[in-house]
Amino acid sequence: MRVLHIISRLGAGGAEQQLRLLLRHLPLRCDVVALTGPGATAHGIRADGIPVTHLPMGGGDRQLAALPRLVRIIRSGGYDLVHTHLYRACVYGRIAARLAGVRAVIATEHTLGERRIDGRPLTGATRARYLAAERLGSATVAVSAAVADRLRDWGVPNHRIHLVPNGIDARHFHFEPAARAAARARLGIPDHAFVVGGVGRLAAGKRFDVALRAVAEVPEARLLLVGEGPERSALEDLAAWLGVADRVRLLGERDGAVAQADDRPAGLPGLLAAMDVLVSPSSEEAFGLAALEALAAGLPVLHAVCPALDELPAGAAPGARRVGPGAAALADALRRHTVAGPQRFPVPDAVDRYDIARSARRLMDLYDRTATCGPDGCLRVPPVTLRTSRRGERGAPAG
Repeated sequence: MRVLHIISRLGAGGAEQQLRLLLRHLPLRCDVVALTGPGATAHGIRADGIPVTHLPMGGGDRQLAALPRLVRIIRSGGYDLVHTHLYRACVYGRIAARLAGVRAVIATEHTLGERRIDGRPLTGATRARYLAAERLGSATVAVSAAVADRLRDWGVPNHRIHLVPNGIDARHFHFEPAARAAARARLGIPDHAFVVGGVGRLAAGKRFDVALRAVAEVPEARLLLVGEGPERSALEDLAAWLGVADRVRLLGERDGAVAQADDRPAGLPGLLAAMDVLVSPSSEEAFGLAALEALAAGLPVLHAVCPALDELPAGAAPGARRVGPGAAALADALRRHTVAGPQRFPVPDAVDRYDIARSARRLMDLYDRTATCGPDGCLRVPPVTLRTSRRGERGAPAG
C-alpha cells in the first residue's frame, strides 16, 4: 500500500510531531505534502528518508488556485490511500483526493476544541466547510474521546468516527541526571533553581499568560516556555510588565520527535530533564501530548484540561494533578511543589497506554479496512469501540 499524507504545516507543533512519529512506525511507503513552506518537522521527516513536497496555498482565492496542482501530485503518485491532517489539509486534501480518483481517504482530527479548530474560531462557515469535506472522506480519526464526542455533536455520523489516540515514544524522554545538568548549564540555570516548564505553540488558546502570572506569584520559580507562535511578543511584554522577565525564558521550537545523543541537552528531552514541573494551563485541549511527554520524563504535571489524562482510569497517572484554570490556583499548586522540592516519578501506566507503536497498529488496521471497502469504505465498518473508565468517562480504546 502506498499512502500520501497531506498536512497543513510542518512546524514543531504536536500534530506535526505526531505525524513524524507515525511515519517511523508505519510499515508502508509514505510520502508527505505540506500546504506551507518548510518547517522544523519537515527537515526531520526528510532526515528520516521520507519525501516531503511543499505546496504553499496562501489564503483566500489562492487556496483554490493551488488545488489543481495538489490533484496532479496525488494522481502522479499512484496512491492507494490519502491521509490528511489539520483543518486546511482536511478540507482541501479530501477534495483533491476525490478529484484525483483515490477511493480511500482518511482524515485525523488533531485540534477540534469546543470553541476553536486548529486556531480558527468555530464559525458557521468554518463548520460548514469542514462537514462538506468530511462527507468526501472514508473515515475521520479522533485523537481522543473528547474529540470524537465533538465530532458527533457537529453531526459527523458515529460510524465514520474512529478513535486512534496520539502516541509517544517514551524511551526518548527517559530522565537522565546528566542531561538535566547539561541542559541547565547550557541555559545558565543553577542546580538548585526551581524550574516550571510549558511546552506548546505560543497561541492564545494555550493560555501561557496564566503560567506567567502564576510564576510571578512564586518568587523562587523560573519559567521555561518551549514553542513558537503568534503570542510570543505579547508574552514577552507581559513578563516585562509583571517584572519577571529575568525569570522567564522563551526558548522557541524544539524537535520533540527524535534527537541524537549529542543534541539531547538542547532538544525537548533535555529541556524536560531541566524542569521540575510541567504546567498545561490551556482550558481547551484535543489531546495533551506535552503532558504525556513530561510524565514519560518522570515530571509532575499540573493541567487544567488534558483529555489524554482525564479519560484514563483513576490512578493511571499519579504524577499528574488537575488544577483550576486561573493563575491563583496554579500559583498555589506551584508553591506546594517548591516546598516539596524536586521530584521524579516512575513512568506511569498512562504512558504505556499511549505507546506510539500501538497507535500505529490501530491506524494500520483502519488503513487495511478502508482500502478494501471502496469510496464509502468505513460506512459499513464498525468504529473502534470505547470503554468507560472508573471515572465514568469515555476512555482509552478497548483492546
